[in-house]
Amino acid sequence: MKKPLASIIGAGCSKFGKRKNVMARELLVEAFLEAISNCKDPNIRDKIKLGIFGCFSEYFEHQSHLAPILADWLGFHNLPVIRTENACASGATALRTAILAIKSGIYDVVLVAGVEKMNNRTTSEANEALSMASDIAIEQWAGLTFAGIFALMATHHMHKYGTTEEQMAMVAVKNHRNAYYNPKAHMQKIITLEDVLNSRVIAWPLKLYDCSLITDGAACLILSSPEIAHKFNDNPVDIIGSGHANDHSSIIEREEISSIRGIRLAAKEAFNYAEISIKDVNVAELHDCFTIAEIIEYEELGIAEKGKGGKILEEGATNLDGWLPVNTSGGLKAKGHPVGATGIAQIYEIYLQLREEAGARQVKGAKIGLTQNMGGSGSTHFVHILRSRAI
Repeated sequence: MKKPLASIIGAGCSKFGKRKNVMARELLVEAFLEAISNCKDPNIRDKIKLGIFGCFSEYFEHQSHLAPILADWLGFHNLPVIRTENACASGATALRTAILAIKSGIYDVVLVAGVEKMNNRTTSEANEALSMASDIAIEQWAGLTFAGIFALMATHHMHKYGTTEEQMAMVAVKNHRNAYYNPKAHMQKIITLEDVLNSRVIAWPLKLYDCSLITDGAACLILSSPEIAHKFNDNPVDIIGSGHANDHSSIIEREEISSIRGIRLAAKEAFNYAEISIKDVNVAELHDCFTIAEIIEYEELGIAEKGKGGKILEEGATNLDGWLPVNTSGGLKAKGHPVGATGIAQIYEIYLQLREEAGARQVKGAKIGLTQNMGGSGSTHFVHILRSRAI
C-alpha cells in the first residue's frame, strides 16, 4: 500500500444558499473557523505556511486579486497565497495544487479553500459569467449556455441508449432527498418525480429541477503531510488518490457527445495510485451540474456499464441504502453549486462521512470515499479518493 498523498486535519463549510448582505470573504471566514475547530493544536494558524484559494469569476463581486484579500480576512497578513481558476473545477484544482505542494516537501501544512458569491447578479448575468468557461469561438458564439450543452448530451444519450426523462428526474429526487438531511444545503426540500417532470423547460429535455443552483458558499480544508497529521487531529482523513485530466473544450470535438473521456483518465490515475477500484468505494460525491451529468459520470467511473446509468437509478444503487450512495450531501443539484467552492465542499462531505459525522445521511460503515469535480462542459477533471484511518 502506497503512502497517502496528504491528510485532512480540518474541514469546514459555510451554509450554502442565497446569502444576503455578506461578501465572499465573510463566507470563507465561516468555513475556516469550522476547519480550525477540528484541529486539536490551538496554534494551528501559525503552522499553516501556504494558502490556495479556488475562485471562478471576479465578475460576481467585481473583485480580482482575491487570494491576498481572502487571506487578510482569515487573519493571514504575510502568508504566501495562490488563486486557482478552472471554471467549476477551481476548488479541486486548489486541492490538487496543495497536494503537490505537500508532496514537494517544501510545505507540511497547507490551507485550501473555495468560495463564490454568485447571487449579487441576476440569473441571466450569472449564466453569462458561467458561459465564459465555454469556447467563445464555438459554443458562446452559437449562443449555447451550459444548460444547452448538457441538453445536447442528454438528447444524444436518450437517442443512443434509451435513457428517459424519468431516469434523469430520479437523480434530482434522490439528491433533494439527501439534501433534506443536510443543514448546510441550499435547498432542503423533498420533491417528487412529478415535480421534476412538470417543472418548466430550461433546455429540453432539461427542466428547472434538472439544473443545479446558483449558490453562495465557501468550503475550507487544512492539509498536512501524513506523517504529522496525528499531531493536529485524532481522526484525520487521508487522501490516497488524486487524478487530473483534460478533454476537448468543445463537445463537437469529442469521441461522442454524451461521453466524457477526461473523467475516465482522471479516475484511472486516482485509482492506480490508491491501488483500489470503484468496487472498493463506499460513498461518492459527483459533479451533478445537470441530472444527465450524474448519469454519464456513473458510466465513466465504472459505477454502471456504458448506457446503463439510468437503469441503476431505477434499481436504487446510488440511494443512501444502495451499494454506492452518491451525493449524500444533496450534490450540486440541491446542496448548491457556488462554483469555486464546489470541489472543496465535495471533499468536506466525504470527510464527514468517513468520520461518521454526517448525521441522518450517514452511510453506515463508510471507509473509502470518492469525489469527482469537473470544469466547463467536461473539459477539466479531477478525481480524489479518501480513506478513513479507522479501517
